[in-house]
Amino acid sequence: MQDKLELLFKMQSDLNDFVFQKKEIKDSSGAILNTESLFKMGQIDTPKGPNSETNQWLSKYLEALNDESRELKEELLWKWWSKDSLNMQNIRVEIVDQLHFWISLALTAGMDADKVFDIYCQKNKLNIERQNKEYSKANKDEKDNQEIA
Repeated sequence: MQDKLELLFKMQSDLNDFVFQKKEIKDSSGAILNTESLFKMGQIDTPKGPNSETNQWLSKYLEALNDESRELKEELLWKWWSKDSLNMQNIRVEIVDQLHFWISLALTAGMDADKVFDIYCQKNKLNIERQNKEYSKANKDEKDNQEIA
């Protein structure tokens, strides 16, 4: 059986390519954009300015992710006096909508499922170390983030 995270990345890549093709979204050379080219651009560690396709698509996917976060927030109840109930089905769908755009962000940043898993494991270990050191603004140091590869 295929790894579920790898399968999600493949499905999202296929969905993105379907949308690029259907909407005739083109890259800077005039060809139909595809996830593989965005992924490869994201892997190259050369300076990328504000007009780079990588920056533009990271911005677009982040905007979409933020909008899905807003939609999820609208599903949550804040009026403690209300008799309303959570709609868990809608909440779950909004969370999955976020995942669609989160995976697109990862792909555009040149990360596949293996890379996400690797960086997650490193960052998780670092977060535990930070908690054990009573992490706060006073002792915050982002140098340890730079060691994650």
